[in-house]
Amino acid sequence: MTAIEFCDQLLDLEPSLLKYAYHLRLSNSDAKDLVQETFLKILSGREKFVDNGYLKAWTFTIMRNTFINNYRHNLLQKTYYDRTYESFLINQTIASGSDNPDSAYSVIELTQSIEQLNVKFRIPFKMYFEGYKYSEIADTIKLKLGTVKSRIFLARKLLMNQLNR
Repeated sequence: MTAIEFCDQLLDLEPSLLKYAYHLRLSNSDAKDLVQETFLKILSGREKFVDNGYLKAWTFTIMRNTFINNYRHNLLQKTYYDRTYESFLINQTIASGSDNPDSAYSVIELTQSIEQLNVKFRIPFKMYFEGYKYSEIADTIKLKLGTVKSRIFLARKLLMNQLNR
């Protein structure tokens, strides 16, 4: 497929992409931004597309993944868009939950339960919740990736059993 044919087919998909963006419950401007960002990613990664008749599916997958990545990024940043006339971006921290005595007790109980875990479960579990990726944990403690994932899963399971008693 030539570059002109590729772009023509891509432009034909724009109304469908915009409709899908609205389906994701985005506002008019956010939907248009998502479509534009999707087009940018598609055009910059055009050489990765293998012409087998699945341009529409490939395009929608990129759009969905872009939406999910943006959503996750916004959750991590805790940045909210103020929809007033001035349109401010607000960094707002959500209450930590340790503002009342009950939740403080829960944090202490949870910390004690984590510390009671066997070392082979505790270290990967704590590293994961400090923000390390599975591959980074595996490299740091010299274990296979599957072993790290398994130990974190088992640590969660053990903690749930301990805390449900």
